[in-house]
Amino acid sequence: MTVERKRWFQIAFQLRGSVIGAIYKRVICCALFGVLVTLLYQLKIPVSQPILGSVIPSIVLGLLLVFRTNTAYDRFWEGRKAWGSIVNNTRNLARQIWVSVDEISPKDREAKISVLNLLVAFAVATKLHLRGEPINSELEDLISTSRYFKLKSMNNPPLEVAFWIGDYLQQQYTRKCLNTYQLTSIQELLNNLVDNLGSCERILRTPMPLAYSIHLKQLLLLYCFLLPFQMVESLGWWTGLVVGLVSFTLFGIEAIGLEIENPFGYDPNDLPLDAICNTMKRNIDDLTSLSPNVRSHDLGETSNVTI
Repeated sequence: MTVERKRWFQIAFQLRGSVIGAIYKRVICCALFGVLVTLLYQLKIPVSQPILGSVIPSIVLGLLLVFRTNTAYDRFWEGRKAWGSIVNNTRNLARQIWVSVDEISPKDREAKISVLNLLVAFAVATKLHLRGEPINSELEDLISTSRYFKLKSMNNPPLEVAFWIGDYLQQQYTRKCLNTYQLTSIQELLNNLVDNLGSCERILRTPMPLAYSIHLKQLLLLYCFLLPFQMVESLGWWTGLVVGLVSFTLFGIEAIGLEIENPFGYDPNDLPLDAICNTMKRNIDDLTSLSPNVRSHDLGETSNVTI
């Protein structure tokens, strides 16, 4: 329990991952305005107006903030589910291709390893696409040089990678290395990958309505700047501090919603896409180090016949 308690306080005062850096200027501004109102009150200027508390009911502002945060978290969670589905579909695709596609010639194994690397390339290209970044060296070890430069000219690189995977599957079906049922099953998983890409693009390209964001910010500012007039009579010189704490709470909730509504960037609270892609690469490497039993059995029979 002592360790847990220490960890709790470390998190409570941790700056990395918090929104303090994004809101501290607004908080200080509101607190200083509260001090100014207090100074005017001490100079006998009639600034105390408790009735202003009814201008913007706190429950209304609270409901707006809750709706804002819940909507942002829904987008974050949908993005996480989409990437979880990418990981699962990639593993299933890799497993089925590695086991199901027959190897007729020695080059077939190299082709299979190349297409499994294309699965990782799909994830990396999706990550770069969602971040609005160009194709970079992350993909050089996963695809051939000609395909690497081809991707640089594409508007939607992950879609091109999915095309290459589908083209490989069709080739193997034509060569009788896959039967109809296997091709249908694997193509369905590939279609799921493209659907996951579409889900992520929907999150990225459907921002929070601008009118809602503007109105919420206006209400927050109005509420925080009216707060000192309500409190100054009862709190005196403590008004600035209390206004700062209240504004810290409200601006912080709004900033959290703003940070997590696009979960594909580099913010500490965004999805760990780099780690997810690295995990997928390790999974593929582990898979290609295994040899399916059915293929080992066939090789053993061939050896016996030769002897």
